[in-house]
Amino acid sequence: MTQALDSATPTVTPDPSAIMQVGLGFWPSKTLLSAIELRLFTLLASDPLTGGEIADRLGLRSRAVFDFLDGLVALRFLERQGSGEGAHYANTPATALFLDTASPQYIGGILEMANARLYGFWGGLTEALQTGEPQNEVKHTGRSMFEELYADPARLEQFMGAMSGISLGNFHALANAFDFSSYKTLCDVGGATGQLSIILAERHPHLSCVSFDLPMVEPIAQRSIAAAGLAGRVSTASGDFFDGPLPSADVITMGMVLHDWNLERKQQLIRSAYEALPPGGALIAIENIIDDDRRENVFGLMMSLNMLIEFGDAFDFTGEDYRGWCEDAGFTKVEILPLTGPTSAAIAYK
Repeated sequence: MTQALDSATPTVTPDPSAIMQVGLGFWPSKTLLSAIELRLFTLLASDPLTGGEIADRLGLRSRAVFDFLDGLVALRFLERQGSGEGAHYANTPATALFLDTASPQYIGGILEMANARLYGFWGGLTEALQTGEPQNEVKHTGRSMFEELYADPARLEQFMGAMSGISLGNFHALANAFDFSSYKTLCDVGGATGQLSIILAERHPHLSCVSFDLPMVEPIAQRSIAAAGLAGRVSTASGDFFDGPLPSADVITMGMVLHDWNLERKQQLIRSAYEALPPGGALIAIENIIDDDRRENVFGLMMSLNMLIEFGDAFDFTGEDYRGWCEDAGFTKVEILPLTGPTSAAIAYK
């Protein structure tokens, strides 16, 4: 009977298409990254252009210009009206919103950094897995990524801009989804440009916010806060969050901070936050929280591999991981609040 049932079971032939799509995923990835590097989407912000006009304005001399443009059409990053040399290319609604450098919602900064830095460094993933060592600038200069950034103010500001672009949607989502009504003060640890403090202060006028980061970052935040007209309600403070206490506040936020560090440093930051909060206070970590079963959040898992590339022993984590660390520090309740895409707010209450 078993043999008869087995023989009647239809055979499913494995399909290699997903293997090929992922294995050669660097092809479409680099196509998009090169388009961003060339400022193609900014060029097309005003009017559709022909392939020839695009080539002339961007200085493209290859016979593959139309392969490049039509590849972006096939990838749904450009729209095309017509065919052949007379066809006109235009941005899609998404690329017009997110990849035009003049757009307030531009997220291309992180992709510019991916193109300039990470694309090459990820070629060392196998070595990183074998050795546990980072594969970034430290291999060539002996200095970590942050040491390299902090040595060059212009490059540091570019990096901060990249982080701001990728975080913008999540910060707005947090401002709308979390109930800040019972809190009066907030400190954003690792506040970078002050973006989160600015967004929260604009959305919740009763909040007084402090953006806390290293001394060389503070002027960047001060310029952003002044430009937003919030100097009276958003202030800055500087220091090393591993050296000394954190500023006291009702809420402490950490946006994409914890994943930069190893377990010992993560636990140190969580303990410091606990000590800086009053009873009833909250620590909010905004991260690409990996699902507890580690099967669904592909971006979070890939980001954790990126932390290997960048730092060696740093990693992203699950909600259950975070809950355990926070309970060890003394927090009494932890909840996960989904934000946008793969990102969530992991909230621990004292």
